[in-house]
Parts: sequence; C-alpha cells; structure tokens
Amino acid sequence: MSEPRKPLVRHMFTADPSAHVFDDKLYIYPSHDIPHDGMDNDNGDEYQMRDYHVLSMDSLEAECKDNGLALSEDDVPWVSSQMWAPDAAYVNGKYHLFFPARDKDGIFRLGVASSESPTGPFIPEKDYIKGSYSIDPAVLVDDDGKVIVYYGGLWGGQLEKWQSGSFDPDAPFSPEPDPEADALGPMCAVMSDDMKSFATEPVMLSIVDENGVPLKAKDEDRRYFEGPWMHKYNGKYYLSYSTGTTHYIVYATSDSPMGPFTYRGRIMEPVIGWTTHHSIVEYHGKWYIFYHDCEMSDGINHRRSVKYTELKYNDDGTIITIDPYKQ
Repeated sequence: MSEPRKPLVRHMFTADPSAHVFDDKLYIYPSHDIPHDGMDNDNGDEYQMRDYHVLSMDSLEAECKDNGLALSEDDVPWVSSQMWAPDAAYVNGKYHLFFPARDKDGIFRLGVASSESPTGPFIPEKDYIKGSYSIDPAVLVDDDGKVIVYYGGLWGGQLEKWQSGSFDPDAPFSPEPDPEADALGPMCAVMSDDMKSFATEPVMLSIVDENGVPLKAKDEDRRYFEGPWMHKYNGKYYLSYSTGTTHYIVYATSDSPMGPFTYRGRIMEPVIGWTTHHSIVEYHGKWYIFYHDCEMSDGINHRRSVKYTELKYNDDGTIITIDPYKQ
C-alpha cells in the first residue's frame, strides 16, 4: 500500500521522479542511486547511476511496483557513465524515455530510447540528440501536439560550460565570475516528429521578477539551478525547478511555453539531503508532487528515495507551499 510522504519503494534507492498518467495508471520514471562509499563533491561525482527502473501504481492506494530493468548504460553506445534524471512521453503510439548521461568525452548529453510499453524495455538511439548538452530533460506534450523538451543544470550539470557556444571545461561555477549577471535559465527545444532530434535551435528561457527584470545569478533563493518541470494549470504554463544551493523547489508562470516566466513563489521547503528534484501530475482531479529525499538513508546524499504528496492551489492560481515533514 502506497502512503503519501513515505518511500514508494525500499529495496533500492530512487531519485528525480518524473510522474505521468498513462491509461489511468501512474508511472514514475526515476533515476537509480547506486550505493557506494565515495565522497560527495560539487561536481556530482557521488551520483553514480547506471540504469533505469520504471515504477508504477494502479492507483494511489495500490502498492508501488518496480517493473525491473528498463534501460542500462551497457545498452547505449555513446554513454560512458552517470545516467541521471530521466523523463518520458507518449507520442505517436510509442513511449519515449529521455535521459542524460556523459558521453565518451565526459560531456553530458541527452539521449532518447523508445518502447511499445510504458515500463520498457527501452531501445536507445545509437547516438545522443545532436546539439544537446547538460542534464535533467523534462518533456511537455502540449495541447496542440507540440513536444517540447526542457533541460539544464548548473555545476555538475555543466550548463555554465556552454555559455561561449561550445564546451569550456574550465568555465567556473555560477554565480562566478559576475554575481550581478542575469542568471542562467533552463534550455528548451521543440522535438522532431520522430522524437530523435531537435526541430528547433535550443533557446534559454528567461525567468523574471514581478517587475519583469531577469533574476540575477546571486539570487540563489529564486534563480534556476536544475531539475526543470513544466505543467499546465488553468491555461497557464508553470515552470518549476530546484534552486540547488538553497534547496527550494520554486515556480514561475507564463502564457507561453517559451516564456518569459515570472517568478511566483516557493512550492516546497528543503528536504533532507543536498538535492531536491520533482515532478507535478494531475490524477483523478487532484494534483500531486513527486519528489525525493534522503530520510531513509539517514541523510546520505546519493542514497535517495522517491515520495509524493498532494499539491494544492489558491484561487488565484498560486501554489500553497509544502513543508515535506508536516502534514
């Protein structure tokens, strides 16, 4: 029996959950933390994930099922290591798994794999999506059928290293060297009809304050760090993301999937553990946020567990902030 704010599974460590409803069932696409004794660092070397398992629930009251190995780094010719947070979409009669990983040169890229089943196994393309880089893909299938992928993460996610237009391994972490500069935002691109390539040139989303001024790199309580998610509520686009260093999940809204997005507030207070990563999904008329923390591992950062809880809106469309440890 699944319980809100309890780990969905306990036999393995899972993180970065992307939740979807397919055929009236819940499917959760998490990353898979591999226990080890290595040290944590700002480059994310402790997150040594190597494969994906798809979780599913027939209902929120049902037991969460681990459907077994869906994709491994051994299956993907271009991958060298670190298959981090994935997402999935159902398009053109197939399920498509989008995932980041380091290529043979140690650069994070985005890949895609496909299956006839939401639980896989997924068959990967032989190469990564051309023009892709960084981490944390999140896919929106919009009402008009357009498929948009959002992605990008600072620090270990390498987003800063692409500001010159090509990969610079020596680029410093944000907010260095100029904290007064506009903060970096997530990247986005429209996918081709076959889900194998970008149909448009990737662009960086702008996140602005209530006066329309772009958030600054030093504004660590509000600026983008990693883990984008896009959902629609009452016709508005909600971009939610992690602030990383300050450990909040926050959100911004727009009338367009390409923004600009106006910062609106905080969705969730910090969880136990350094990272925070989420998804938001509607199910049977209510909204839920899936997230992870390190409570089950007593705070070990790379041993995380997926949970969920209900998400509620005010009448004006703002989201009520959640304390993950208070009902």
